[in-house]
Amino acid sequence: MAHNNRKPNMLPYTLKDFQRQYPDDATCLEWLKNRLYPDGIFCEACNTITKHHRVKSRPSYSCDHCGHHVHPTADTIFHKSPTPLTIWFYAIYLMAQTRCGISAKQIQRETGVTYKTAWRMFKQIRSMLADEKSGPIGGFGRKVEMDETYYGSRSEGKRGRGTDKTPVVGMVQRKGQVRAFVAADVKADTLRGLIKEHVLPRTMVFTDDFRSYNGLDARGYTHQRINHSERVYVAGEVHTNTIEGFWSLIKRGIGGVYHNVGRHYLQTYLNEYSFRYNRRFDTQPMFTSFLHQIEKRDAVVRLAPVMAEPF
Repeated sequence: MAHNNRKPNMLPYTLKDFQRQYPDDATCLEWLKNRLYPDGIFCEACNTITKHHRVKSRPSYSCDHCGHHVHPTADTIFHKSPTPLTIWFYAIYLMAQTRCGISAKQIQRETGVTYKTAWRMFKQIRSMLADEKSGPIGGFGRKVEMDETYYGSRSEGKRGRGTDKTPVVGMVQRKGQVRAFVAADVKADTLRGLIKEHVLPRTMVFTDDFRSYNGLDARGYTHQRINHSERVYVAGEVHTNTIEGFWSLIKRGIGGVYHNVGRHYLQTYLNEYSFRYNRRFDTQPMFTSFLHQIEKRDAVVRLAPVMAEPF
């Protein structure tokens, strides 16, 4: 009996689905309230979870007992934004629907806001796509590929190592998740520090023959190399084709959609592409995955008078 190795299809989520689910600002705010306060809203004045009702004159909820107001948008990507929530949600929908990303200019055209507003939404939405809560990849019996690439415009000089382009280091678990980071350099200490932080010991690690990868065997990894310098690219299971495919995806996306990205913003773009890649086997629509990244920043949700947990 043949096994079906096809990855599951992501459930479709169309513009009609979006318009039906989020028709107005009140619906968006209610969704946000339920998302951020699934167990009810903790009233700081009453020092307990109380029933709250929607305030019609402002985007807030008021405690039924004391009248204390809670703003679901506070300390989120929507904080103090005068832009309607429906436009914010639509911008998130647009960004989630594309495989290679969408430009702020396109968001401006689609939503009718100014370019300054579109850029701010664009930047804020991308800021929540870092998988900061994801742990290291790999482990015993797992195979991880590691490689570095360089980002920069053609005018910056020759290709490859030793240029003034920005180095980027990535690790991908085969049939698993990817991690990608802007690096200060590609020296041995830098690469060893990144793999120690993001790849579990006893992992089978595949790299090319760059000398900065020397010594991984002595640090608890099983290390195998493919000799790119001798124009060898595959030797059985030894290759770095998976991570190189991810680099191609990023370079095509940035080059085709954004054209150029400054070094200080590059990590957020890596986060966006990594976020999409790490959910390629999900059946949940990407828009839903984007929405579920919305959370309170630098805040705690208090569940009881003597208990507090990070939200």
